[in-house]
Amino acid sequence: MKKGLILCEGQTEETFVKHIIAPHLLHNGIVAIPTLIVTRQLRSGMASRGGITRYPQVRRDILNLLHDKSAAMVTTLIDYYGLPDDFPGVATLPEGSPYQKVAHLEQAFAQDIGNARFFPYFMLHEFEAFLFVQPEVMTQTLDQRGSLGPLFSNPSSVASPEEINDGPHTHPAARIQRRFRQYRKALHGPLIIEKIGLSAIREKCPHFDAWLRRLEGLAGE
Repeated sequence: MKKGLILCEGQTEETFVKHIIAPHLLHNGIVAIPTLIVTRQLRSGMASRGGITRYPQVRRDILNLLHDKSAAMVTTLIDYYGLPDDFPGVATLPEGSPYQKVAHLEQAFAQDIGNARFFPYFMLHEFEAFLFVQPEVMTQTLDQRGSLGPLFSNPSSVASPEEINDGPHTHPAARIQRRFRQYRKALHGPLIIEKIGLSAIREKCPHFDAWLRRLEGLAGE
């Protein structure tokens, strides 16, 4: 068995790993262990976890995870949307497709950490993009009486939910919250993902699929 450590941005991503990704990888001989980003240390000595405000907190957690020599890989499950400006590569972000931009950021991230066991991954553009793989499942889960409406019809120029843009009013989560005010990420996100299924997400989200294939490949290393 190989071990992979996954640094998660928040509780929803942690749940996604525990209930969807980890069981899948276990069948491939990989033990995937999620951990939440430490945002700050409280006076009590306890750690406040979840959410990203500055790059140094993420870098610190990654370096701490890399101290575990039994881990074959350390990776991340972090939203591309809303990355703090001090992340590596943000200041030099090129023009181009979302895939070109995220590749630039992940390369800069990997170079800054400088460890061969580190494989960064940013979700395009955020976790909620996965829910657009089958938007009808979202409607059935959140409002059985509702219709999809324009917010759930991907623009014709978009080939994948990963390409739904990152504007402040048009990123995936904003579209969902405008249509379904009752949507709660930590509650509904994993439930909808489970109904959609990992295979469908992989088929429609090539950047996610490439990351998962890299994790699966640990078994043969």
